[in-house]
Amino acid sequence: MVNHIYNLRMKNAIHRRASDKAFAKISMLNFLIKADERDLASKNYGGDISLYEFMLIVEGNKTELKVWQYIAELIEKSNK
Repeated sequence: MVNHIYNLRMKNAIHRRASDKAFAKISMLNFLIKADERDLASKNYGGDISLYEFMLIVEGNKTELKVWQYIAELIEKSNK
C-alpha cells in the first residue's frame, strides 16, 4: 500500500514538473518570437546572417512553439 501511494505521488510530481517545463518553454519561445519580430521590424537581425537566414530562424522558432504547445496539450490531456 505504501509503495502504491509513493508511486502515485511520484507520478503526479513528474506530471506536474513536465507540465511546468512545457509551459515555461512556451513562455520563453513567445518572448523569443516577439524579439524576432522586433528585430525584423528594425532590420537588426545580426551582422553575419542574411534576411533569408534570419527568416529560417524565425520560422524555426514558430514551429518549435507549435511543437511545445502540442506537447503541453498532450501532458494536460494525459492527466484526465
